[in-house]
Amino acid sequence: MILSVLLGIACGIAAVVIKKLVHFISHSVINFLNDGYKFLYILTPTVGIFLTILFMKFVIRRPVRHGIPNVLYAISKSMGKMNKHNMFSSIVTSALTVGFGGSVGLEGPTVSTGAAIGSNMGNLFNLNYRQIKLMLGCACAGAMAAIFKAPVAAIVFALEVIMLDLTLASLVPILLSSISAVIVSYFLMGTEVVYPFEVLEGYQLIDLPFYAGLGIVCGFIAVYFTRIYILIEGWFESFQQMRVRIVVGSLLLGFLLFFFPSLYGEGYEFINLALKGDMSFVFEGTIFAHHSDTFVLMVIFMLAVIALKVVAASLTFGSGGVGGIFAPTLFMGANTGLLYALVVNKMGMHTISERNFALIGMAGLIAGVLQAPLTGLFLIADLSGGYQLFLPLMITATASFATAKTFAPYSVYTHQLAHRKELVTHDKDQAVLTMMEVKDLIETDFGKVSINATLGDLVQAISENHRNLFPIVDDEGILKGMVKMDDVRDIIFKPELYTKTMVKDLMYMPEYYISPDDSMEDLVEMFNKSSRFNIAVIDKGKYLGFISRANAFTAYRQYLKMMSS
Repeated sequence: MILSVLLGIACGIAAVVIKKLVHFISHSVINFLNDGYKFLYILTPTVGIFLTILFMKFVIRRPVRHGIPNVLYAISKSMGKMNKHNMFSSIVTSALTVGFGGSVGLEGPTVSTGAAIGSNMGNLFNLNYRQIKLMLGCACAGAMAAIFKAPVAAIVFALEVIMLDLTLASLVPILLSSISAVIVSYFLMGTEVVYPFEVLEGYQLIDLPFYAGLGIVCGFIAVYFTRIYILIEGWFESFQQMRVRIVVGSLLLGFLLFFFPSLYGEGYEFINLALKGDMSFVFEGTIFAHHSDTFVLMVIFMLAVIALKVVAASLTFGSGGVGGIFAPTLFMGANTGLLYALVVNKMGMHTISERNFALIGMAGLIAGVLQAPLTGLFLIADLSGGYQLFLPLMITATASFATAKTFAPYSVYTHQLAHRKELVTHDKDQAVLTMMEVKDLIETDFGKVSINATLGDLVQAISENHRNLFPIVDDEGILKGMVKMDDVRDIIFKPELYTKTMVKDLMYMPEYYISPDDSMEDLVEMFNKSSRFNIAVIDKGKYLGFISRANAFTAYRQYLKMMSS
């Protein structure tokens, strides 16, 4: 509990530092551009991303992974351990990326910074895996509470996205971390919330179907977000040279910012305008500013801004920038809700509150993109004081989540981890299998026999080994087959056959074998299909050893005990 309070304070300070640093850089750059250098909008992202790459290459000399996926990877594959440089590297790189116009947010880097502090604090005090995982959850809650000033939503986020178990042992430290972080944020940045919103009008029962419709729309936009993000991410991975990524990605991003200035940086000021029902920012700084009263053009421009925000964020990431997807998601959500309400009102079907729908659209996109409906629900209610709209929030978040989950099984946070079978979920069995490694279970005390050996050589190997399974290999260690004791039991006591019978005439090639790079799920499936007690491990034809069912089960039990409260 003491560590969780200290961690919350550290997260609060980290959130304040990263916010202040980005605002300083961003305001300096924008003031410079507004002094007659607006054409340089095309180049500012390139400068920020180039400085980010230089920092990673020459200062920390290693890449900075995306925030929340980095935390999830640490939980699943590195026993909760995170590199020490993450305690400051995400702050510097995200400040450079976002300050110079990168179209991403600061939530992911803040969470990653806090998680790195929690991880290294846990290692300093020799905490076990379960305790370090709890420290990561406390850090994530503290970071979210500090940056959004939303302590309740931060706790829900830690339990829903970071996938901690909801037990008293975990809940109390998370509460303490969230409370201490938000107090630090209040003390250093004031008590004003990020999105000041006052509910001027509530809702009527006749409005609820429209909120459900907004949820479905948000769900499909969340699917679009996820697929475009994955598509552009894969496109950048096809570039072999980093310099090509930087040039192509940052210049494309620069052109987007030049034609759509509202895509610049985090976009919080534009979100607040949308929450007031003001869509003038969509045209501000564009060549179509004098046509802002044309409804059709306004709809087209708003659709373009919504569709291009994820493109801008993906280009930022793909070209080497560092940031988070919370801000782009909230930006798209507010504009989606506002546009939805404008269209409904224009059609004359029913008059609905444009401000309320802009607010609740944010919850819908969070629920769909992050696939975290409770986080979206409580975050928007917490940020805006919009608990008067709790029922519409629930309806929209649920509809969006259900729609998005139907067409996109994994969120942008988890799709890569899930693809590599490295994702830890609330499913204890799945979580244990994800953490375990096939290569850690290999047993090598099986007596190897040469392919040119005789039955006599095999008998000698049997007398010197306690195993009843013998791999047959050639001079290069390539597995040629296996011999089981049961298969030769009737002839090993016949000395007259020792020199006449060759091992290669007795062996058989195993039908089932596994690679050390395969997942534990593959191993479990193989045990179930084969009903065998030992599975051979082969790497590019070379024999490495066997994995026994008993040893795998023992290791499984140990990991399960380690994870359980």
